[in-house]
This record gives sequence, structure tokens and C-alpha cells, in this order.
Amino acid sequence: MIRFLLLFSRQGKLRLQRWFTAISEREKKKIIRDMTTMVLARQPRSCNFLHWKDLKVIYKRYASLYFCLAIDNQENELIALEVIQRYVELLDKYFGNVCELDIIFNFEKAYFILDEFLIGGEIQETSKQMVNRAIEASDMLQETMEEYMSKPAF
Repeated sequence: MIRFLLLFSRQGKLRLQRWFTAISEREKKKIIRDMTTMVLARQPRSCNFLHWKDLKVIYKRYASLYFCLAIDNQENELIALEVIQRYVELLDKYFGNVCELDIIFNFEKAYFILDEFLIGGEIQETSKQMVNRAIEASDMLQETMEEYMSKPAF
């Protein structure tokens, strides 16, 4: 099971966080601080897997963002790395070569894409096409509602 997913910049700024277990706000802040300092301190050619407390931490850097995922000890690290890769592919498909600014200014879409892909710390949908269809349907519904709400009511 995935415990949490964090996206942060090379400067250590948190851009996205999703917690799949109940943790206090104080503990979340401590975890975020620990993850950013541990991952940012590592050499570029280092292994992308590390052990932290009773979890495995898997991270991957794409452009200026680090995608950091924590899983249980008995889980497969390569599947977790594939989860990160798939999420980046979904973001790329939606934003067209996603960058940090896309995440900053469209964080609600980034969360929506993540929620279509993962629920409760488990993979919900493995098909990129199915996730993309759900995102397109959501966008169409939003456009329809905006159009409907902009018309005057008589």
C-alpha cells in the first residue's frame, strides 16, 4: 500500500501532497521536512530507493520536480517506480509536457488526475486511456456547467 505521495521542487517547496493514511498535521510536517532534506541531499547518480523508519521511499526527479512515494516494506519498489512514471505520463498527456508551473496553477487538475489513478493508496485504474477518458468527461461536464451558469435565467 502507498502511504503518501509528495511532489516538491529542487528548492524544497512542496507542490502536491496526498496522504493515504491518517496522520496528524504535526507528523505530516515532520515527514515532509525529512523527505525533502533526505532526497535533496542525495547525489544525482544515487539509487532511487531508500529505507526510512518502517517504510520504503521511492523517488524520481522529472525536470525541476521530485516525485516521492512511500510504501510498506513488503511492497515492490519497481511497481512504485512505475506508479510514479504512470502519473507523470498522465500529467504529460493532460498538460502537454508538464512543468512545475502547471502543477502550481492547476493543482486541482493534478489532484483530480491522481485521484482517477490512485484511491486509498492502491492503483484504481491501470489504463491510461480510461483515466484520460474520465478526465475528458470531467472537463466536458465542467465546461457544460460553466456555459449553463453563464446564461441568464428568466
